[in-house]
Amino acid sequence: MTLQFSLDTAAPETVDTACVLVGVYEHGVLTSAAAQLDSAAGGMLKRQVESGDISGKAGSSTLLFAPTGVAAKRVLVVGLGTQKSFDAARFQKVNLEAARALGRLPVADAVSYLTEVDVPGRDSAWRVRIAALASDHAAYRYTATFKPRDKNKQPELTALAFAANADAQVGLDQAVAIADGVRFARELANLPPNICNPAYIAAQAQAFADTQDKVSCKVLDHVEMEKLGFGSLLAVARGSINKPRLIALEYKGGNDGDKPYAFVGKGVTFDSGGISLKPGAGMEEMKFDMGGAAGVLGAFVAAVKMGLKLNLVCVVPSVENMPDGDSYRPSDVLTSLSGLTIEVLNTDAEGRLILCDALTWTAQNYQPKAMVDAATLTGACVVALGKHASGLMSKHDDLAAELLAAGEETLDRAWRLPLWDDYQTQLDSGFADVANIGGKSAGAITAACFLSRFTDGQRWAHLDIAGTAWDEGRKGLATGRPVALLAQWLLDRAG
Repeated sequence: MTLQFSLDTAAPETVDTACVLVGVYEHGVLTSAAAQLDSAAGGMLKRQVESGDISGKAGSSTLLFAPTGVAAKRVLVVGLGTQKSFDAARFQKVNLEAARALGRLPVADAVSYLTEVDVPGRDSAWRVRIAALASDHAAYRYTATFKPRDKNKQPELTALAFAANADAQVGLDQAVAIADGVRFARELANLPPNICNPAYIAAQAQAFADTQDKVSCKVLDHVEMEKLGFGSLLAVARGSINKPRLIALEYKGGNDGDKPYAFVGKGVTFDSGGISLKPGAGMEEMKFDMGGAAGVLGAFVAAVKMGLKLNLVCVVPSVENMPDGDSYRPSDVLTSLSGLTIEVLNTDAEGRLILCDALTWTAQNYQPKAMVDAATLTGACVVALGKHASGLMSKHDDLAAELLAAGEETLDRAWRLPLWDDYQTQLDSGFADVANIGGKSAGAITAACFLSRFTDGQRWAHLDIAGTAWDEGRKGLATGRPVALLAQWLLDRAG
């Protein structure tokens, strides 16, 4: 169920809602809204603080029922941590934890005064946007492949208001659009591969285009791609009964004739590794190997919903990588769409083989202003950066700076790794123009170096989201990253 967001300017003690949220710092420091509630309730909050029931620890929460003098039925007191070190990341965390706590309560509506908390260097529109996105993220439930639940269950949170004046409306509007994109990405990535295959992604893209006046969708099947010369992409797809698709969404929000910005997303709907078969343990997580596709599609949805005044294209090469009698093999030499030949040293390095053809096709057909690809490309990037930062590689310092700044603004952060020509020699081959892997060292960088061979003359950047696209473990869900980062980058470009 989608959360409905709004703004509220009422005093916290007067708002008639199922639950009102206020913040308290450590050492008993009350926020302005908490102090107002405390005064109306005859010092109830201060007594709870003095007794130790309210600690103020960041992300903690304490529920109070119907205090006298307060119109709300419940008060959720959320810990903010130490006031001196409160920052943007802490603000996001406490709003996420507050929404999770709300989700455990039998309430249908709530009003949060956490957006009144001061965050150094951030205005109310930013605070509302981050709070709404964190709340929507916490409220998301994957239900597509579960038995339908009893409709007579307890109430669930459906409406959340944030304390802010009209100046914050722009932030709320952006949050609603970006949340739509994040949910689109998460739902697509969470679906199992027996449902979410290349044809399914194409159908979802087409269905979205059908609802939007300024959006069109083009889908190439394997026959059309073979005629065009997609030798690298088609080789990866050969082992699967699920045929590949190349999906291109176009949004014309700018002027006619303006070159578009371009996203390209890796859409491997299941990656067994092919003939270079992956170990069985954890292979179920390889349904998330289309996280790049999900991310760029989600960012495209967000841009359209925000009505950005620019032109945008989103290209998704989508395949399944499976072992079969017709699968491509280590030592095969492929001819890519660009004409460069590729020696296959490992069939589990398939993402770059579908991306290289997609990048070539995108550049040839759209001559974009800038092109950004997103891909769950390498385990090496996870080793280097963990689950917190996406890897960013580009030869264009200005483009890299733009993307890094967008990540800092949205807290969907990336970290730049080098893309020096020094690393290119690791891809030397005795049998083709380039090898598809560069050995054990600098794996994330050599993967980007491979892609750079197919982006000559393009203003291009690569995001490796292997560590950030989903949470670990058997119950880990897709995160929806890097939708927020890419949406912010486009917002900045649209002025």
